[in-house]
Amino acid sequence: MNSRTRYQLGQVCSRLSSGRNLRAELINKTGPFPVYGGNGLRGYTKKSNFEGECAIIGRQGAFCGNVRYFNGVAYMTEHAVVVCGNEHSDTKYLAYLLSTMDLGRLSGQSAQPGLSVKTLAQQLIELPPLSKQVAIGRTLLALDDKIANNTKINHHLEQMAQSIFKSWFVDFEPWGGTMPEDWREGTLNDICAYNSERVSVSDLTLDTYISTENMVTDRGGFVSAANLPTIPQTTAFVIGDTLISNIRPYFKKIVYCGFAGGCSTDVLCFRPHSANLSHYVYNTLYGDRFFDYMVAGSKGTKMPRGDKQQVMVYPIAIPTNIALNDFIRAVAPMVEKRLFLTDEIATLAAMRDTLLPRLMSGELNISDVQAAK
Repeated sequence: MNSRTRYQLGQVCSRLSSGRNLRAELINKTGPFPVYGGNGLRGYTKKSNFEGECAIIGRQGAFCGNVRYFNGVAYMTEHAVVVCGNEHSDTKYLAYLLSTMDLGRLSGQSAQPGLSVKTLAQQLIELPPLSKQVAIGRTLLALDDKIANNTKINHHLEQMAQSIFKSWFVDFEPWGGTMPEDWREGTLNDICAYNSERVSVSDLTLDTYISTENMVTDRGGFVSAANLPTIPQTTAFVIGDTLISNIRPYFKKIVYCGFAGGCSTDVLCFRPHSANLSHYVYNTLYGDRFFDYMVAGSKGTKMPRGDKQQVMVYPIAIPTNIALNDFIRAVAPMVEKRLFLTDEIATLAAMRDTLLPRLMSGELNISDVQAAK
C-alpha cells in the first residue's frame, strides 16, 4: 500500500502566485510568447515573465479553477495562478492532482470574485513519495502529449484540404483565376439541406451527443458532452454530415461527422444531397469566407444566431462531376487519416480520464500501469 503524506498546497510549492497585468493592446494573434489568463491561452505577446514548468490555475473568468500543465516560456497574467513544485512535489503530478479537485468551487470563499491564492495555499492534499509522483506525472503527460500531437496533425490535414478547396473552388487557380465555363454559380441549397430527422436521446451517449457547449472554438472539433438533454428526442446526424454551432458563429465551431449521433437544436446539421458531396460541403462551410458571411447575417447582439434562411443562399461555385471527383480523390485520404486520429484521441482521452482519479487516490499503483504497457 502506498504511503502518503498530507500537506497544505502552499507547503509543497516553490511558487504559488498570480502573474502580472498585461494591457490588451499588447496581446496579438501571433507572437513569440503565449499569454495565459483566467480562461487559458489569450494570445501572444513580445515579452515573457515565466520560464520553466508549472501548473496554471485560472483565477477568474468563465473557466475559473481550470488547471493545465505548461512547460516553456510565457507571459502569465494576473488572472492566472502559477504553481511550481518544490523538493516535496513533482510539478506535473501537482497539475494533474489539482485538475481533480474542482477548484472553481472555492471562488466564492474570498471577498473578491475569483480564486484567492491564500485559499488555494490552504487546501489539503496527499502526496505519495516523490519517485511515484514523477512516474505518474510522466505517464499521464505522455498520453496528453500524444493527444496534442494528433490534434496538431489533424489541424494540419484540415488546412491542407482547405488550401486545395480554396485554390480550386474559390480562386479557380488551376483555371487561370476564372470559373470554368462548364461550371455554374449556385448557393448552398444546391449541395445540402438542413437535416430534420430525429433520434431518441436514450440511444445517445456523452460521446455521441454534440451541442454548442461541447463544440470547441476555432474549428477545434468537440469533446465529450457533460450531460445529455432532458427532452425525449433531438436532431440526428449521420456519417458525412457537417455540424455548425448557430450561436455566436464568430466562434467558428464546426464538426465533420465520422459517426452517427444527435445534436442540440442550437447546432445546424447540414446533410449533403449525395454522399460524394460530403467533403465539398464540409470544406465550403469550414472557410473564413463562409463564417464571415454567417456572422454578417446573424441576428441579435448579446447572443447572435445565424439566420438559417440567409445561410442557405450562401453563393458557391457548382463544379462538374469530373472536378468534384478529382477533389474527392485529393482530400479523401486526409479525411480518413483525420477520422482515425480523432478516434485515437478519444481512446487516449478515455484512458487518461480513467487512470487519473485512480492514480491520484492511490487505488491504482503506477507500476501496474507501466507493466500493462
